[in-house]
Formats: sequence, C-alpha cells, structure tokens
Amino acid sequence: MENRPSWHQYFMEMAKLASTRSTCLRRKVGAVIVKNNQILSTGYNGAPKRIRHCSETGCIRMINNIPSGERHELCRGVHAEQNAIIQAAVYGNSLKNAVIYCTNQPCVICSKMLINAEIASIYILHPYKDELAQEMLQEAGIEMYQLEGDKIIKIL
Repeated sequence: MENRPSWHQYFMEMAKLASTRSTCLRRKVGAVIVKNNQILSTGYNGAPKRIRHCSETGCIRMINNIPSGERHELCRGVHAEQNAIIQAAVYGNSLKNAVIYCTNQPCVICSKMLINAEIASIYILHPYKDELAQEMLQEAGIEMYQLEGDKIIKIL
C-alpha cells in the first residue's frame, strides 16, 4: 500500500503552503476551501490587491501594541479565510456545503462570513481563543476539527 496523505492531511498541507505567501508580520495564515475533494479557492492573509503590504509599511497593530484578537479593523490585511471567500466569489464558485482547511482557527469576523457562505465544516491546525466565534459556529451547526498528525479532534 502506498504511503499517501489522507485528504485532510493533503488539504491542510495546501493551506500551510498558502500561508507561505502571507505578508503579515505577526501571523502567517493560509486557507483552502474544498468541495468533493476539489479545491474551490485558496487564501492567505495580507493587504488587498494593489495596496502596499505590512512588510513594506510596517504593522499598524505592532506599532500601536494592539493585542491579538482585538480591534481587527486596525489592520491593513485581509484574513486568509476572507480572501478564500472573496476568490470564490470572483470566480463564481458557490461555497455551500464546502469545507475549509485553515492553519489557524477563524476569528469571529471570519466565522460570521463562513456561516453566511454556508461552509459545512472547518479543519484547523492551531486553535485561537475566540469564544464568540465558537459560540456562533456552534449555534450555526458548523462542526470544527483540529488536525494533529493523523488524529482528528472534534472541537465543535
């Protein structure tokens, strides 16, 4: 038998690869949205198109000592999940019942967008403390799992 990664491992590796394109100075995040084992879109965190990246301008959040998880609006960047949703919209791909693989657990803003995009489930590598995000995802019936090697741990 071949030593092949599972689908979950394969798509998470793709999310990790997407994160290498990030220009964020604080946290590099990647996301891949999949339906029926086919990639619909990818995203990583960074400034919008045609806008200078934080790697060029400096990080507003670092300069102003803004703690992680607070004041998301004070950032030049677009989150990986948001960019993946936007890319799907640009190319006309419905995300209804799709799965997202993300290197980090979505924040509350991204969680609200994933709920409205009708994402079915979320797979993450790294947890992120955001109780409101978890409450809203749970209320919306979206399951979330953490991948740890070969193990899949249900979070929601």
